[in-house]
Amino acid sequence: MKNLNLSVIGLGKLGSPMAAVFAKKGFNVIGLDVNPEFVSKINAGTAPLQETQLQEYVNSGKANLRATTDYDDAIKNSDITFIILPTPSDDSGFFSNDYVLSSVTKIGAALRSKTGYHLVVITSTTMPGATNGIIRETLEKSSGRKLGPNLGLCYSPEFIALGSVIKNMLNPDFILIGESDRQAGDVLQSIYSQTCENTPLIKRMTFTSAELTKLCVNTFVTTKISFANMVAEYCEHLEGAEAEIVMDAVGSDSRIGKKYLQGAIGYGGPCFPRDNRAFYALGQEFGLQADLAKASDTINNHQVVRLKKTINQIAQNKHTVAILGLAYKPETDVAEESQGVLLANILCNDGYSVTVFDPMAVLNSKKLLDNQINIAQDLEDALKNNEVIVITTPWAQFSALPDLIDATRARIIIDPWRVINPEQLPETVLLITMGRTLQSKP
Repeated sequence: MKNLNLSVIGLGKLGSPMAAVFAKKGFNVIGLDVNPEFVSKINAGTAPLQETQLQEYVNSGKANLRATTDYDDAIKNSDITFIILPTPSDDSGFFSNDYVLSSVTKIGAALRSKTGYHLVVITSTTMPGATNGIIRETLEKSSGRKLGPNLGLCYSPEFIALGSVIKNMLNPDFILIGESDRQAGDVLQSIYSQTCENTPLIKRMTFTSAELTKLCVNTFVTTKISFANMVAEYCEHLEGAEAEIVMDAVGSDSRIGKKYLQGAIGYGGPCFPRDNRAFYALGQEFGLQADLAKASDTINNHQVVRLKKTINQIAQNKHTVAILGLAYKPETDVAEESQGVLLANILCNDGYSVTVFDPMAVLNSKKLLDNQINIAQDLEDALKNNEVIVITTPWAQFSALPDLIDATRARIIIDPWRVINPEQLPETVLLITMGRTLQSKP
């Protein structure tokens, strides 16, 4: 099946890496996007956005990769179409299918004048029931075909993190496939088997089971994060308790595991918060008890308040604060629901003089930040005249703080992620790691 031609609808932060990975692995790939700039960049051999290794993979796969804005071109010249478009959350917490349905309608229209088998893969996250409901109905109606020998449909979301999208795509823990029938699942599994560099488990099931699985995975992960953060706050009120030691021991139990048990601050980004809220909203829709998901969200929202209380407690009259980290995680420029942005705005509203810095996410953060917040040009600039320094994103670059700190001035560093080596700090610096009782000296 190596000669199958693929199309990827949506060349954003997930679609561009997916197209580039498929192309490097030898598939002929057509990317489609309504943004002509993304299309032009792909055709010029340039990554349309910032993502680790993306330019490298565009370079390696450019002989097999092109882009277009024309659905007829993309569909008629491909055998499998991956849809990886936004499904934004509405006020209820449910996901909107508007972009996906618009794309499915155009795909169906293009299929009317094409013969042979075509597989459509929904990679966007959807609510349970959507793929076998409105999406299937729209595809069948617009194409004039029924799912079967000439038309396949799969739901197969990615479990990835921005900043490591390509690495995650190549080495997934498992592949999730919701399939219309065995043929559709077999075709998609073959694609993944030729793409993945590890040998992941393949979990094939109905559409609805797969959609629920996607929400369950992220909801469970957010539960682990919130639990670890809750324990970290306990430790701050118990003399001699240290969160990192407690959670390391807890994670040693094979029933629990150590991943995502680092007590620090809250989660953010485009997936975890909204998937957890969607899981809760789904339970509410059916009148079910979904209190665990709600509690995870509540505890997560509390983390920035907890961090602010720590600052209030130790800052005293020192009201100049530098916040290091606006991206929701390292190696990405995405600032959606990031702890750094939330904290900066809260402190600014409380009268603090706030300076922020991030290696990549400054541009995307500007529209989210209060206009009274100062944006530093670099790390050294961020440290000037600020008595309290808070590390909200564990960028590796921030471990260099001890080399940049003026030893003649008293400073307070709050490091929830423990990126700073305390032995490298001058005596004038008080280091607060959180997850343990506050110290009166370094």
